[in-house]
Amino acid sequence: MSDLPEDANVVVIGAGIVGNSLVGHLADLGWRDIVLLDKGPLPDPGGSTGHASNFIFPVDHSKEFALLTLDSQRQYEQMGVNTTCGGIEVARTPERMEELRRRMASAKAWGVESELIGPKEVAELVPFINTDIILGGFHTPSVSVVDSLQAGTLMRQRALDAGALTISPWTEVEDIEVDRGRVKAVVTDKGRIRCDYVVIACGVWSPRIAAMAGASIPLTPAVHQMIDVGPIPLLEATRKEIAFPIVRDVDTNMYERQNGGDMEVGSYAHRAILHHPNEIPSIAEAQLSPTQMPFTAEDFDQQMEDALELMPEILDVPGAGIKHAINGLLSLTPDGGPLLGETVEVKGLWSAAAVWIKEGPSVGRAIAEWMTDGQPEYDLHGGDIARFAPNQRTAHHIRARTSEGFNKTYGIVHPREQWASNRGARLAPFHRRTEALGAVYFEAGGWERPQWYGSNAPLLEEFADRIPQREHEWDARWWSPIINVEHLAMRERVAMIDLTAFSIFEVTGPGAVDYLQRMTVANMDRPPGRIMYTPVLNQRGGFRSDLTVVRLGPDHFRIITGGADWGRDLKWFRDHLPEDGSAHLTDATNAWTTIGVWGPRARDLVSSVTEDMSDEAFPFGSAQWREINGVPALLVRISYVGELGWEIHAPIEQGERLWDTLFEAGQPLGCIPAGAGVYGTTGRLEKGYRLMGAELESEFNPVEAGLALPKVKSADFIGKEAYLAAREEEPAAILCTLTVEDHTSASGILRYPQGGEPILTLGGGRIVDRHGRPSYVTTAGSGPSVGKHLLLSYLPPELAVEGTDLLVEYMGERYPVKVAVAGRTPLFDPDDSRMKA
Repeated sequence: MSDLPEDANVVVIGAGIVGNSLVGHLADLGWRDIVLLDKGPLPDPGGSTGHASNFIFPVDHSKEFALLTLDSQRQYEQMGVNTTCGGIEVARTPERMEELRRRMASAKAWGVESELIGPKEVAELVPFINTDIILGGFHTPSVSVVDSLQAGTLMRQRALDAGALTISPWTEVEDIEVDRGRVKAVVTDKGRIRCDYVVIACGVWSPRIAAMAGASIPLTPAVHQMIDVGPIPLLEATRKEIAFPIVRDVDTNMYERQNGGDMEVGSYAHRAILHHPNEIPSIAEAQLSPTQMPFTAEDFDQQMEDALELMPEILDVPGAGIKHAINGLLSLTPDGGPLLGETVEVKGLWSAAAVWIKEGPSVGRAIAEWMTDGQPEYDLHGGDIARFAPNQRTAHHIRARTSEGFNKTYGIVHPREQWASNRGARLAPFHRRTEALGAVYFEAGGWERPQWYGSNAPLLEEFADRIPQREHEWDARWWSPIINVEHLAMRERVAMIDLTAFSIFEVTGPGAVDYLQRMTVANMDRPPGRIMYTPVLNQRGGFRSDLTVVRLGPDHFRIITGGADWGRDLKWFRDHLPEDGSAHLTDATNAWTTIGVWGPRARDLVSSVTEDMSDEAFPFGSAQWREINGVPALLVRISYVGELGWEIHAPIEQGERLWDTLFEAGQPLGCIPAGAGVYGTTGRLEKGYRLMGAELESEFNPVEAGLALPKVKSADFIGKEAYLAAREEEPAAILCTLTVEDHTSASGILRYPQGGEPILTLGGGRIVDRHGRPSYVTTAGSGPSVGKHLLLSYLPPELAVEGTDLLVEYMGERYPVKVAVAGRTPLFDPDDSRMKA
């Protein structure tokens, strides 16, 4: 089995749960000539799969990762390696109980049976818990443990039975050869394999292997401490590997699970102990396995006390002691997500790294689908390896963010929560101006982007009667009422918004038109100076992106997309450039800065610093070059907030001059700086505008999102066949705007959904469309101009009717909501007269 072929279709490096699952799924999809390599023995080659605790808690606040987990659990069940034992997350604090109520809403959204229980019910399920120190628990009966090594063996066997696989353990990868940016061969200590594809699925070693090809996989190995305490008579008496539910003591960042007659205790509470992939010992040097490093007892002292406090009856019994203890290595990434997809630097080189046991089989399936069909069934934008900006791939950034993120593994993380480490890496050219105005910065694609401005606090008095206060700290966290008053000031006067985080790509060449026609749904063959908003689809007709294209000349276009979408969009467009070289793509993001100017007095402001800005001279949907106080600027008349105005693009080195000119000219008009809280939430929601990664995902199509264009262009484009089919059938879901009709909670205070919550029938039933997709809140936020808290959600057609009454479940309570808009028509200014004035 270890004889290597000279040629292969694909080489998979790493025989852990992900690599094994991948080869099985590739074989199922018809791939042949697959080679699986690992430098260790089988079935346990020494990676994280061999020492992981191997349990699955299926509820996650993220739809993407919840669906991956549920799919993996189904696959484990089908293989007969899944043991259902149930699980309980216990709360020691009121704050954690509130978080468990939030988890109940997520469980409902993704269809996972769960319940909140009190200390008495916890004790009935796990009789050895000290209920004096807990307030309650979140019980999920479907929590399970899996045999990931056996699952890997079964997956490999599927590929072997199909005649698709060659396996080579005890094989060291020495090099990955690349020719003109594409994988050419894998060189091992047993020979060289020519191949078209290589998948790196070797966990903590992945960065070192990727570096051989000149690619980056931004993760770091980190320690997760585990001990086994035993023998424990009560557990031995069960004569089972696991007879009691697994307990997550989340307030102490720990878990406890039965392992036969012992109790395994794992911790994410200690200091972040990071390693470099080159520091991992070899198999020969390792005492146990390369990823089971010597235990540092001093890091576990506090955790041992916490564990004894929670389970004194069994952990402190006579004769019980620490039988086994390790510093087990796992992979951490800068944002905590996996690293999936083809690498940015090398074609044909794929990453399937930083994946937990609970996601292993589903990631194997998703990568196999992605490699075969161009996209997986589930939208994986949150795990796409292309999501990181260059500065976010540096060793400094990786260490900073993983050090901060490690202790958040079981943390209460707010959906708007911002990272504290390694900030200030990408600054707008007028950053010192916005800083002086008291800007509160959120990150967007690594940029520091103002979310609101402290200088606008005096507006709170002006608009006091129109600004509801968020009484609950959770609802008000990472938010300010200043956002709402900035919104109202913009609607009444004019505002300037920092849009430097925009990603900007220039497309040039004689084949530019044909290339962009192929890439987009909208017709790109429009006269120079025209603006085209367009969906970008994958082959199945789902959303890959949505963006704006400006035609600057016969063979020159500018693509404008979101800061957070930079990496994914840049790779997509680069991957599809014509092979004949007739079109060229340049990333110009760092060359330009953008300021948005919007509001009923925007024309007055911009006219005061340049020539005629009348509707006749500068109609909506057009772009023109102008000079503003010596700054050459491209003015783009478009609006994401539903007001008259322009995006003004200027060379980044002249950005501060542009800001000062506009700001000074705007003061007599009542101009204020406004943050992305207005641009990305309140203004956008009132207009019902969709956001990539929220409303727009690969699982939904333009018809469902209300973005199907009146006509279909004759030119072919990616996803056209699926798009045409979607236009001919009734949509399975329709994106709607809902209003919260009553915010009053059981405690009498007003509560405000934040996003991700399930939409339910009036009877409390879960809503699922005919494709099995649940209805949940894709975006939530204030609508200051309409006086409502707004929610966007996809609903089945029979419920997507204006006036339909439904419920939203938030923090364990249900609130009445009403469908205000079904489809694309804006709730505010439905005929768009304000921005086209």
